[in-house]
Amino acid sequence: YRMTWCANQLMTDEAIVNSWNDAGVATIADCSWSSSNEIVTGLYYRLTFDITLCNYFLEQTEGLTDDETTRQRAEVRFIRALNNYYLMDMFGNPPYCDKVSTEKPQQIQRADLFAKIEEELKEIGDDATATLAQPLQTTYGRVDRVAAWLLLARMYLNAEVYTGTPQWGKAKEYAQKVIGSGYKLAPVYKHLFMADNDGSNVNKARQEVILPILQDGVRTKSWGGSLFLIAGTHKSDTGMNPWGSKQGWGGPHCRQAMVAKFFPNVNDAPSVLEDQMVVAAKDDRALMCGVQRSTSTGDNMSFTDGFACAKFSNIRADNGLTSDTDNPDMDIPLLRMAEAYLIVAEASIRANNGVSTQETIDAMHETRKRANAAESDSYTLTDIRDEWAREFWFEGRRRIDLIRFGDFGGHTDYNWDWKGGEKQGTEIKEFRNIYPIPANDINANTNLDQNPEY
Repeated sequence: YRMTWCANQLMTDEAIVNSWNDAGVATIADCSWSSSNEIVTGLYYRLTFDITLCNYFLEQTEGLTDDETTRQRAEVRFIRALNNYYLMDMFGNPPYCDKVSTEKPQQIQRADLFAKIEEELKEIGDDATATLAQPLQTTYGRVDRVAAWLLLARMYLNAEVYTGTPQWGKAKEYAQKVIGSGYKLAPVYKHLFMADNDGSNVNKARQEVILPILQDGVRTKSWGGSLFLIAGTHKSDTGMNPWGSKQGWGGPHCRQAMVAKFFPNVNDAPSVLEDQMVVAAKDDRALMCGVQRSTSTGDNMSFTDGFACAKFSNIRADNGLTSDTDNPDMDIPLLRMAEAYLIVAEASIRANNGVSTQETIDAMHETRKRANAAESDSYTLTDIRDEWAREFWFEGRRRIDLIRFGDFGGHTDYNWDWKGGEKQGTEIKEFRNIYPIPANDINANTNLDQNPEY
């Protein structure tokens, strides 16, 4: 998760990091990465190794037909599809392997991998052939068929990027299946990112989270899970509210362009704590800390150059005790219901040649109503692009949305502070819309060709 987060977030209009010397971070942040970048390489090998583990499980359980194994095999096929989705999205044309073998895998083209993932998700998730659990009929933390529907909806929304052919109708169809599944938006936005988001008498986030990455301060300790989100975005002695952990690393924080999503005139953004910030923004999602900070990232020299993200915490909504004072209980909401509404909003307006439809308006109202944000009787594609940021900021997906809107690599009119590593922002070359195959694997496998311009 930490690798995918960094590779989808640190170079966008949302997050910036300047005080970490972790290998690979600097060149990811300024869009100068190479095929030897440590984050790119680490992400690639973790994804491909995950797929190997899935293939091994499926081989070892082949022919077993009891109900539990059948369900487990479907869940593992989903996890394999999810890993292949990340490879397709980030690396374009990766190697493909659906069995454990000592043979060097062949490279697959992006559109062909799209078709394979689509087929797998439909086989395990569509009603006629589904072996995944019915919606809300499995243990929290395990995959049900709604997760497959939402991943399909996300893929169809980005189909033009992956295959050259848009599929707005299918994106809307599967997103509407998610909306009708029985999951529903949590009543309080910030509860989605608190220590008791697995459910308490106060926190109802669990009704929205379709697939969490389970975290427990005692039983699951990692530098790469929700501790990364919480500790990475906080630091003591910088004017922030308590966040429920003694860990505070002072890393990713907000670019000025992110502040502008809530305060179009950034000079209106006050230097206050997050509970006051949401009042000023008139939007419950503006969980930023401006104390001891300016909105500007300035010369990008300090964690306090730019507002802090106060979205994630190891504090319980019910004020109860957490498992540990360092490692958090906050589950990562990897797939959640709000995405389906924004997919419907965007797919509807795109299918209508950029003109707002009633479906777009109704879907946008769902997320904005929950956030206590003002509603409108019409929306543009730019409004929807910015709504993706407001709803999902710092959740590790922004690069995907910017590419789909044509606002990342290549010639674009959309600019932001420190885009491309320059203070005033500069164009990012289009080839950087996908990452390179790591040099190590290119050298080890003659079946692979490097992605263009790397």
